[in-house]
Amino acid sequence: MAITHGTTQASPTDRFISNLRDYCTLTKPKVNLLILMTTSAGYYLACRGPFRIAGLISTLVGTLLVASGTATLNQCMERVWDGQMRRTASRPLPSGRLKAREAFLFGILLSIAGGLYLAVAVNGLAACLAISTLLSYLLIYTPLKRRTPLCTLLGAFPGAMPTLIGWAGASGEIERHAWFLFAVLFLWQFPHFLAIALMYREDYSRAGYKMLPQFDLDSRFTRAEIIAFTVILVITTMLPLVDHGGPFYLSGMFLAGVFFLYHVTKLARSTSKVLASRVVHASVIYLPIVLGMIVARKA
Repeated sequence: MAITHGTTQASPTDRFISNLRDYCTLTKPKVNLLILMTTSAGYYLACRGPFRIAGLISTLVGTLLVASGTATLNQCMERVWDGQMRRTASRPLPSGRLKAREAFLFGILLSIAGGLYLAVAVNGLAACLAISTLLSYLLIYTPLKRRTPLCTLLGAFPGAMPTLIGWAGASGEIERHAWFLFAVLFLWQFPHFLAIALMYREDYSRAGYKMLPQFDLDSRFTRAEIIAFTVILVITTMLPLVDHGGPFYLSGMFLAGVFFLYHVTKLARSTSKVLASRVVHASVIYLPIVLGMIVARKA
């Protein structure tokens, strides 16, 4: 470390590590972990014959690149408003640690690299689905967050697309069974993201995001939505019972649903942000269990 006029300046190595950490933050690694998990489930369920680990890795690499590019470009678009919210003000762009131009180029390179990689190493359908996800997320969902609460509904479509990307990566087509997996992830997003919106209602309002309807001042409508979508989700996960799901599958899905509904019904009776947070955490536990049960059903 070099000392100049009583101040401590970071060494080139420290600056490099700091920048690397910030670029990594732009890609939203925690979100990408969920994306890779759902993509893997779609890939595995679509496999016919011997499981191709090389094909899975290629699908995950391409999907990860496109997802990282999408997250980066999203933060470029929202950097001004991110700076107005407590939960996002410390991100690399609103805090000024990275320049918008640098982040934009980084996002573009990741997105193009991911799309091309999927087209060459996997197949054209997987590449088209990934790029469609990027475009719908950035050009539809992102702008609508400041216009209408329906953004959650429209954003759930690109949010559930990784299941189809994984399916297409394995089979080169989208079969009717793929839509079941898509439906599970589509429905799961509503209790998850609406609970987050309840947690950060004031923060979103400060930045002008219309994540919740203006008439729902007591959040009663939103909490009812969370219950309704959770019930539909739990019922949906049990539908494969008619297709030889078996008692083990039914029991597992039922118990997972009871666990999730327990936290959701507690939130339904209260406006507590703590309970909203517990619903978010419960949803993060619930989804891997459900995906695991679906995958185990095939095995």
